[in-house]
Amino acid sequence: MIVWLNGTFGVGKTSTAREVCELLPDSTFFDPELIGGGLRAMLPSKRLAEVGDYQDLPSWRRLVVDTAAALLAEVGGVLVTPMTLLRQDYRDEIFGGLASRRIPVQHILLHAEETILRERIEGRALGPDQPEGDASIRKWCLDHLEPYRGALSWLTADAHVIRTDRLTAGQAAELVADAVRDGAGARTMVQTPHPTAETVASGVLLFDEDDRVLLVDPTYKPDWEFPGGVVEPGEPPTRAGVREVAEELGMRLADPLRLLVVDWEPPNPPGYGGLRLLFDGGRLSESQAGELLLPADELRGWRFVTEDEAADLLPPHRWHRLRWALRARERGCPINLEQGLPVT
Repeated sequence: MIVWLNGTFGVGKTSTAREVCELLPDSTFFDPELIGGGLRAMLPSKRLAEVGDYQDLPSWRRLVVDTAAALLAEVGGVLVTPMTLLRQDYRDEIFGGLASRRIPVQHILLHAEETILRERIEGRALGPDQPEGDASIRKWCLDHLEPYRGALSWLTADAHVIRTDRLTAGQAAELVADAVRDGAGARTMVQTPHPTAETVASGVLLFDEDDRVLLVDPTYKPDWEFPGGVVEPGEPPTRAGVREVAEELGMRLADPLRLLVVDWEPPNPPGYGGLRLLFDGGRLSESQAGELLLPADELRGWRFVTEDEAADLLPPHRWHRLRWALRARERGCPINLEQGLPVT
């Protein structure tokens, strides 16, 4: 299990995490910041210059999951992880990756009022040997107060909140340990196992009366998606699409699905790629759309979007697949794609 201590800089995550390790049996301190330091030492400076924070590196997010899984296989028990996560899509990616490895997470937010945080950050002692470096760290912490403020709405909804305004690290740790024992902040997420070979997946495009397409927002991975999922062994792809729509949206499709595109997705480690099919599931009336039911552990929202709006929500390969699926729908003829482009 992982106890993820979230919160902005100055709230006392690291010192609290070390105290928590003293209170929880079989617990190990796991600091993902060490992975960021390692990547800074290994990656070319050109690549590092392209991102503002090591959390923006896909390799960091992947290694956090892989390292946590490896540590738990080595020592078992509980990993106490103090790490600021302010971007919800990064939280989805990391927690979803952990869920796919059957690693439960308890998400706990250490929170203090901004005035208290500023007092702590500005009161940080400047070292006599590296005053400029310490001043830079202080500025970094202060600069992150605004993003933290902007993230509070989703953080407080997702995590168990512990106020640390006037608490010592030891006192905060006692509250964290109690919360862990009570199961507070447990994140129930869909557990999508990582494939071990190429897969076939069926997606279903549903449209409103203005021909906008429906997209869903998964809780377990970044970016928006089409309703759908991996075809199970021995299952027809069309049946998989119908099944996924029923599971994800609570809707039974009466009309048969019509194939729009078949797209071959190449291997992209750690993914294996495979065939991706998109079907036309037809139009939904306003009343039908109002009856959609989302599984809370899998999807947090849905919306109808235009093709241009979808470009801002979907990753490029998925948007190209959608673009050609819409052309196929207009032409009334399926299109064969490879890596998102028609095979001529």
